[in-house]
Amino acid sequence: MARHAGKIFCIGRNKTGTCSIEQAIVSLGYTFTVQHQGERLFRDWMQRDFSRIIELARGADAGQDIPFSLPYTYQALDTAFPGAKFILTLRDSPEQWYESLVRFHAKLMRCGDRRPTAADLQRIAYIEPGWLYRAQRAIYGVTDEQLYDPELYIRHYIVHTLNVTEYFRHKPGQLLVLNVSDPEAMPLLCDFLGVEFVGQQMPHLNRST
Repeated sequence: MARHAGKIFCIGRNKTGTCSIEQAIVSLGYTFTVQHQGERLFRDWMQRDFSRIIELARGADAGQDIPFSLPYTYQALDTAFPGAKFILTLRDSPEQWYESLVRFHAKLMRCGDRRPTAADLQRIAYIEPGWLYRAQRAIYGVTDEQLYDPELYIRHYIVHTLNVTEYFRHKPGQLLVLNVSDPEAMPLLCDFLGVEFVGQQMPHLNRST
């Protein structure tokens, strides 16, 4: 199997090992888009305008997290880059992913053990003031009162997983569903990309969340 020479997109939700998979793919010789440049295109995604997102993707071998991991983006990327490879990263369970997301955001906003509120999200100046607040509302389709509602977030995670796997069901060889905590994760990744596995270890970043 020849080494994959096309684009690679990690389309798992954030807090599913996306930083680990980026480092692993970089270690195999591929380049990545700059995450903050992608996040600044969030308004484009909200308007379903993928032109600048596609242009960003042209500048590197691979991309991950927002906007690449959001619904509708992977379909646009698949059309723009025929033969691209997509990696859907997952946690052990939807509940584990949800707890990890809440812990990460609570730590980011110094909320202690409580869930962040709309006021917390509006206050933090990640990317720009209010960016994280707008992103949470738009991605998960929630009101201020529903922010971090476990039922709604877990449902979103499950639906995203189902939608991705259904979309690629008739596109053999384009999708790898991967849990980075799987002992076989690195061999599976190497096989998917046509890279020789010589004992490389899967990196594990952000273990605390």
